[in-house]
Amino acid sequence: MPRNSISLLATLLCVAGAAGAAGCTGQSAGTGTPAATPPVPSEAVYPPWSKGENNPALHKGLEFTVPEVDNLPDFHGSIDDPQLVLFVGGNYFFAMAPLVKEFENEHPELRGRIYYLTIPPGLLIKMMASGNTITVGNMTWTAAPDVFAAGLKKVDEQIAAGTLVGPATRYVTNDLTIMVPKGNPAGIKTVADLGKPDVRLVMPNPEFEGVARQIEATLQKAGGPALQQMVYDTKVKDGRTTLTQIHHRQSPLFLMQGRADAGITWKSEAIFQEMSGHPIAHVDIPADLNTTAIYAAAMVKGARHPAAARAWLTFLRSSAALAIFERYEFKPAPADSNAK
Repeated sequence: MPRNSISLLATLLCVAGAAGAAGCTGQSAGTGTPAATPPVPSEAVYPPWSKGENNPALHKGLEFTVPEVDNLPDFHGSIDDPQLVLFVGGNYFFAMAPLVKEFENEHPELRGRIYYLTIPPGLLIKMMASGNTITVGNMTWTAAPDVFAAGLKKVDEQIAAGTLVGPATRYVTNDLTIMVPKGNPAGIKTVADLGKPDVRLVMPNPEFEGVARQIEATLQKAGGPALQQMVYDTKVKDGRTTLTQIHHRQSPLFLMQGRADAGITWKSEAIFQEMSGHPIAHVDIPADLNTTAIYAAAMVKGARHPAAARAWLTFLRSSAALAIFERYEFKPAPADSNAK
């Protein structure tokens, strides 16, 4: 076999993780220099992180989930005649499973009949505008929502547009944090550190991820227009900032894969990752630089299951629901707050 073919085969074996493969020493063959290919991450870093526990369907049939390949972590339950369909901004996907379980305990007639999505609000709105139809990979399906939940501003906008029925139900607030890999190898201490030339970022896309608006406000407080431009313009153009499509999944994943050094997310998301035992940590943002959001929900105009929708909206402000949110450091939202 030609020498270059042998080198290629050895490289492929190393990348594939072949135990004891000759030449897998972290050096490029014949050069003595470190290999450029990063280690293949453990399958455990890929979502879904719930190990099937977030699926409220009673009858699951063949269970076939292959992380990184065949994987639908933000679609929960059965679309076979659901009696309550929830479109929920993904920022608290981890709280939805215990919320649904508690709600089903209070409404046993809905057990196994709840279907919910947890993708960014902007994408949920696009889905509604597309006949409530979505395509993921090679699968297309339709699910008409009864309730839409997102940031208060987004909910109010959809009420004004006639898509939702007001008033909005406000239930919890959330603050921002800086999510970093465990051990914080880049030494991030402040929001201003995100502007450093050697710091690689993963950040929510302002086009459809509502959290980006609050992040931009915090960047302005911490470093003015220059910091915002560095994070969301200069670094985006030169590749040092990666913009996500679904930040509550991609931000921790990219940090665990070593593709980024830091990213701003909701504090609750970092708390969830740490509680799950993933190699993630966070750096607190002081109150004077932070930006608070209120989460709200409203019934969709023409909802097919209005009674169940109203019951869910009432439940969101109940002591049982708020206790679940507080596990992840959400705070109850005052009904007369102006924060958005």
